Amino acid sequence: MADRKAELERKKARLEQMRRERQEKVRQKTGATEGEEGKPKVQKDLRAETDDLLRDLGIPEPSSVQTTVSKTPTGGEQVVHTVSTSSRAKVKLSLCKVNETSIAPREQVSYSKETQTINAEPIDKDVKMVEPKTAEEEKKEEVGKFLFRELSEEEKQLIINDPEFNVFFTKTTRIVERALAENYDILVDYSGGDGENKDDDVLAGERLKLNRTFYDDRWSRHRTVTSLDWSIQHPELIVASYNVNEDSPHDPDGIALIWNTKFKKTTPEYIFHCQSALMSTCFAKFHPNLVVGGTYSGQIVLWDNRVNKRTPIQRTPLSAAAHTHPVYCVNVVGTQNAHNLISVSTDGKMCSWSLDMLSQPQDSMELQHKQSKAVAVTSFCFLSGDVNNFVVGAEDCTVYTACRHGSKAGINDSFDGHQGPITAVDCNSVQGQIDFSPYFLTSSFDWTIKLWSIKDQKFIHSFEDNSDYVYGVEWSPIHPALFASVDGNGRLDLWHLNNETEVPTASTVIDGNVALNTCRWHQSGHMISVGDDMGKIHTYDVGEHLANPKPQEWSKFVHTLTELKQHAVEREDDSNLALR
Repeated sequence: MADRKAELERKKARLEQMRRERQEKVRQKTGATEGEEGKPKVQKDLRAETDDLLRDLGIPEPSSVQTTVSKTPTGGEQVVHTVSTSSRAKVKLSLCKVNETSIAPREQVSYSKETQTINAEPIDKDVKMVEPKTAEEEKKEEVGKFLFRELSEEEKQLIINDPEFNVFFTKTTRIVERALAENYDILVDYSGGDGENKDDDVLAGERLKLNRTFYDDRWSRHRTVTSLDWSIQHPELIVASYNVNEDSPHDPDGIALIWNTKFKKTTPEYIFHCQSALMSTCFAKFHPNLVVGGTYSGQIVLWDNRVNKRTPIQRTPLSAAAHTHPVYCVNVVGTQNAHNLISVSTDGKMCSWSLDMLSQPQDSMELQHKQSKAVAVTSFCFLSGDVNNFVVGAEDCTVYTACRHGSKAGINDSFDGHQGPITAVDCNSVQGQIDFSPYFLTSSFDWTIKLWSIKDQKFIHSFEDNSDYVYGVEWSPIHPALFASVDGNGRLDLWHLNNETEVPTASTVIDGNVALNTCRWHQSGHMISVGDDMGKIHTYDVGEHLANPKPQEWSKFVHTLTELKQHAVEREDDSNLALR
């Protein structure tokens, strides 16, 4: 009995301990639940959403568990019974393919209508002041400092000595000078209305109008212009040769300058020089980049404007096979595929050259009159359309006709009539209804200009209106009866033989008491350039009413020549009677 009572007491103690532990657990669980009440019920929501998703997919809910606690009949030991119930049977899951179709939304187009009206009163708006962007200004200043950084002397020398920079600088300088010097007359009247109300005196003054004067203080000063030539390929370019500058012994003796008449720039387009004074120069007709020069020493020099240097790229040797006397005559004759450079020196030697090789002439001959006297040639000219027959003027006051090839090669006929050395010879080369190629003009130190025909050894007419040496004469390239002449008084004359044969039709005198040494017509016939002894080139525009020939000019010139020939016969008869 005592043992049984002791066992009951022990069980009560055990139950009391279990009760306290259960109360402690309930108290702890209650405290944790109170701490979680302040948090958002995210977990419950997620669990509910998960249950709904599983229910939609056909997955049954987890089985509910019911727990019951029952006491033993003795009231001492607690028995826990657990009963599980399931509402649904398990569903077998499987994978299936779902087809998706994307349907574009319907496009909705909306329009808005507006009406433009005029506001009765302008709306005043306040303009807010914009603060300066100091950061951008500072950035620009920094960039400006970087761009305009001062170069050191070593850097400057490196740039200046760079060949590529020299080529670039030369080309760009030429272009900038053209742009700065351009001055176009925006009031020009192409309809000819400018001359409708002008009288004859004003129109006569416009027959010769100064267009340009070319002069470079560095290269033209104290030099004489010895010859001029226009470019065929580039009609705006003119080349001039200059002799020695005695006041500057360290400069090159010979200078050739190419000027551009199209742009109003004051500097030459190209500058060439050589060791000897230049007596003559010309463009190579069929080579637009080559320039030929004849020197006082007898050398023929050749320049190329494609080469970035001013000295000749080729030159003839100073030997007996070539020229050893001054060369006043150079010209390129022939065609595009067969042409030669012809040169004649004052010792009467004539050479034919190939522009590809100037080391030795292709052909040479001595111009001698009657096989005894060498002809000191000062000027020459080929007949129009002829590369074999030509006319030369000499220091002995005589004009000669000569031939390059054939049985009559050399000097053929002589023409006496001048009383001084011949300064220029030019043949009529105007193409038209009638051929006037047999007629040529000569100028001389005897103050006269004479008209000749190769068919008659007596001159047809003598023009004696000058009072000084006549240094140059040349036919117009488009008018059969018009020619120009220049003399030592600085006078430029235009002679229209169909209008007047005793005095020039138009005349002008260059200011500065200069002597005009040479003249050259532009191939258009509307411009003429003259060179003086001060190194200046004067370019004149010739009036259209004088420069352009009328259709009847050719027939009128035939009548003019007939009258002049008749006067020449009468003059010859009068001289014969006087001798008797």
